[in-house]
Amino acid sequence: MIEELQLLSNPKSRVAEAVKTVRTNLEFSIVDSKNTKIMLTSTAPGEGKSFITACLAQSYASTGKKVLIIDCDLRRGRQYEIFGVSNNKGLSNILISDLEGVKIETIKTKLKGVYLLPGGTVPPNPSELLESQKMRDVVGMLEDDYDVILFDCPPVIGLSDSLIVTKYVDTTVIVAAYKTTPTEMLKKSVKSLEAVNARIAGVIFNKVPSSSKGYYSKYYDSYYE
Repeated sequence: MIEELQLLSNPKSRVAEAVKTVRTNLEFSIVDSKNTKIMLTSTAPGEGKSFITACLAQSYASTGKKVLIIDCDLRRGRQYEIFGVSNNKGLSNILISDLEGVKIETIKTKLKGVYLLPGGTVPPNPSELLESQKMRDVVGMLEDDYDVILFDCPPVIGLSDSLIVTKYVDTTVIVAAYKTTPTEMLKKSVKSLEAVNARIAGVIFNKVPSSSKGYYSKYYDSYYE
């Protein structure tokens, strides 16, 4: 497992507290489902959505919940790197196989209560696989076995993959990067998600230095004007 998740080893650390706040807000926003399905996406690569997904999974698991991460980034997924597991078999391989009588095997990670379904072999048609009936069937087969399922999805801009996955989840979270994500691109991502009737829980601003409160507030306000 790479060092990223070690940031949460101290429950009182700044990162752990921030992720706990996100988790708590999500729990209040999703109160009707017996299990919780959350999609995390971004506007562009490199904004930290996979890191945030892994951190959020650990935070949910710390409350005693059984958590599954599904890496829906079939193009450049990195959850297998974060958890140090093989990516030879995963979601894409399942979606091209016969599901009849099959039990979907997930990977038990080194984090207690956190399981992973990697993206698998990079397919030639990621969008088509995610939009298939088999994808809906896979989600249906998995949702009763886990309290929380986190869908780590590709960026919204330029790809339809995340827009497709919105129909399988309860809510969507957008991850943006401090002083990196242009406000206009963030607005465009929101509009794209709203166009497919996605329920957006909010935006997580990642990589914010502890001394940047003033800029953070300014950036946040400018987005919501």
